[in-house]
Amino acid sequence: MESNEYIFGLHAVIEAIEAGRDIDKILVKKDVHSEMAARLHDLARTYHIPMQRVPVEKLNRITRKNHQGVIALLSAVPYQKLEDIVPQLYEDGIQPFLLILDGVTDVRNFGGMARTAECCGVNAIVIPERGSVTVNADAVKTSAGALHYLPVCRERNLYEAVRFLKDNGYQVVAATEKADYNYTLGDYTNPVAIVMGAEDHGISPDVLKLCDTKVSIPMFGHIGSLNVGVAAAVMMYEVVRQRLAANLEVI
Repeated sequence: MESNEYIFGLHAVIEAIEAGRDIDKILVKKDVHSEMAARLHDLARTYHIPMQRVPVEKLNRITRKNHQGVIALLSAVPYQKLEDIVPQLYEDGIQPFLLILDGVTDVRNFGGMARTAECCGVNAIVIPERGSVTVNADAVKTSAGALHYLPVCRERNLYEAVRFLKDNGYQVVAATEKADYNYTLGDYTNPVAIVMGAEDHGISPDVLKLCDTKVSIPMFGHIGSLNVGVAAAVMMYEVVRQRLAANLEVI
């Protein structure tokens, strides 16, 4: 890991948070307990920064310098706020198109989907704060730089984020192999958010229940499931196809 991808040391990490640096997550040695560590924990909670207790060996693999049991992994790009993007899209006269990734953890899948999303005119990607891949240098590289142009919103509560979108006129569509409704039959010409689930267990039940429409991509082979990045590409280009057919401007 390059030295510009992380900050180490209690004081340095606290100062970075207070200065408004975009931090993916904070790694803390399991047995670090002090007044300063408690302050760090409070700040992380206030600014919704995930904190993970790890063995010292994990920290030492990142740096052998005096990390004091604390390393903050920096985001490669600044995160955006969904509550800011949604009204701005409407003000700009754009027919919104969002991609929601519920629990996707593979950085290559994430980067590949971001690259496709940018090509399809997706306005933003929404990810949960916990249990998800983050925007690190590997993700940016895999996206071929698309993540420098495509806003990413990291939401503390994905369920509430979906509810917020529904309240603001979005049709939220879940792509799931559990559905019987063919994905080509959905109407994606209105404001839409496509939800893709985790590689192993799909969309979380509470989010799935909240979605307006559940669709599936037909498959005829023996495996029975697509890579989430491939499935996302199929869904995104169906949105593009329908909007072009309806003479709607894409992006």
